[in-house]
Amino acid sequence: MNEFVADISRHVWETKYRYAEGDEAEPSIAASWRRVARALAAVEPAGQEGWEQSFFDILCDFKFLPGGRILAGAGTCRHVTLFNCFVMGTIEDSMQGIFRTLQESALTMQQGGGIGIDFSTLRPRGTRAKTAGNIASGPVSFMHIWDAMCGTILSTGARRGAMMATLRCDHPDIEEFVAAKRQPGVLRHFNLSVLATDAFITAVRNDSEWPLVFPSHAFDAEGEVVQREWSGSAEPVPCRIVRRIPARVLWEQILRAAYEYAEPGILFIDRINQANNLRYRERISATNPCGEIPLPPYGACNLGSLNLTRFVLSPFTPEARIDNDRLSDTAMSAVRMLDNVIDASRFPLTQQAEMARGTRRIGLGITGLADALVMLGLRYGSERSLKVASDIMRLICHSAYRASIALAREKGSFPHFQAEPYLQSPFIRRLPDDIQSGIAKYGIRNSHLIAIAPTGTISLLAGNVSSGIEPIYNDSYTRKVLAEDGIQKEFTLTDYAIGLWRSLARAPAGRPSQFVTATELPPRAHLEMQAALQPFVDNSISKTINIPVSYPFDEFKQIYDVAYDLNLKGCTAFRPNPVTGAVLGEEKVELKAPHCCVPEREAD
Repeated sequence: MNEFVADISRHVWETKYRYAEGDEAEPSIAASWRRVARALAAVEPAGQEGWEQSFFDILCDFKFLPGGRILAGAGTCRHVTLFNCFVMGTIEDSMQGIFRTLQESALTMQQGGGIGIDFSTLRPRGTRAKTAGNIASGPVSFMHIWDAMCGTILSTGARRGAMMATLRCDHPDIEEFVAAKRQPGVLRHFNLSVLATDAFITAVRNDSEWPLVFPSHAFDAEGEVVQREWSGSAEPVPCRIVRRIPARVLWEQILRAAYEYAEPGILFIDRINQANNLRYRERISATNPCGEIPLPPYGACNLGSLNLTRFVLSPFTPEARIDNDRLSDTAMSAVRMLDNVIDASRFPLTQQAEMARGTRRIGLGITGLADALVMLGLRYGSERSLKVASDIMRLICHSAYRASIALAREKGSFPHFQAEPYLQSPFIRRLPDDIQSGIAKYGIRNSHLIAIAPTGTISLLAGNVSSGIEPIYNDSYTRKVLAEDGIQKEFTLTDYAIGLWRSLARAPAGRPSQFVTATELPPRAHLEMQAALQPFVDNSISKTINIPVSYPFDEFKQIYDVAYDLNLKGCTAFRPNPVTGAVLGEEKVELKAPHCCVPEREAD
């Protein structure tokens, strides 16, 4: 099946991914797939025609969905990057350094990349600069400049800007950062995440005082100094204690902000760094806009998702099952395809090209999980669904790692590969013995292989399959999407799996008994699904915990504790509220949410 099954799928293709040059436009989605397959096969040293057909085969019928930048840019004459995800370099705490990073951010976004930026290196508001003597305005003030830049560069057309801002939980301006999006329309191009350390979580649970600090080089007078790991520094640095606050007071502010206006999210940054396959040479303090790719300064990653609905055999019958062999084969071909993106892509900055080629990170993920579970007769969040989802992710992860080892035998390991420390990574040590011995003997082509993105736009392209690992929003609902002229167009959508069930049952309405919506699920079910997959994801997972409006704040607070205890790398919750509105609308209900809170939060 290569035809579009929904009007919105054709609209997405025509406005975002269909290539036109002059009066000539691609006649079909198959032509777009052929363009992408040919461009990515062209970097192969031999057998290009065979690889083109292999890549085309996994693209057909929307089995594999490359990231939006790949679909839109591969094989075109456009001066764009094929990478969705970047983290900018460390911001130097000076006017020259700040505006140099701003310029680099603008160049990256101009070519189509979403960016993450850690503002922790900027001195707190009220600090007097040693040289000029003026008073610092603090990191949040400079975030407004980035926000204006993003809005200016992407002020027309069907694409939306996407940025992630992070700040350390012990930065003196953390309270201002937490409250930065309290007003509607403020910093609307940013998602915000607090870098929460293990020490902070311990202080919260012990009801301890929490010191807010900044590197002591920023201060003239003497004061109490402690050693702290800090953004932009490979080793702990002396930091001045600016003030102390009760850890639980700060934690309550973070949770109250998340409850009332869906920002900020939490990144458990120590866990991210401890689990990093390249912890022997990297220190991470930021992620891409949706959080599924933690990256070092100038890090970059390209994404693609396996559409699980296309691997369900005999859907909605007692014999329904996953075609494991075909899923494994497709995952292995997808790894090679994404690896080739690194060589085929342009990069906005030389530093990004060097980092991407030095680590060869890729992010192979999944989409349509909730739809696939319904097609298998399983209720999302049930014990059986968690087991099946875990088995699927294990298969994909192990297939991807074996494919990357085979690529290393053929083409060589990523340049920054060091066998001994790489094999000591906690993630690598959990892999099967044959994979570990294969890495020891042959190396590995890609430092990281697995990430689960939100995939909203490419899932619409594939017939409105459920996004990433999110539950199904509803059987039918309305959406407004941006057209090329920047004006929103409304569509009434039916979930892919529900549409298939109705077609097979020859019923114009109704739902299978195992159907459940995102808002009907208890928050713990969301968290447990994320936790079931996290052991097989070496990057991270973009997941939003949907919370009903009426959910009590005292119960909401427990979500983040559960997320930490389940060993997740981060947590984002969304509760409809007066600041951001609702995520999506029921039929005939208007979409009110800003772009950063809708399911296709990824830079498309």
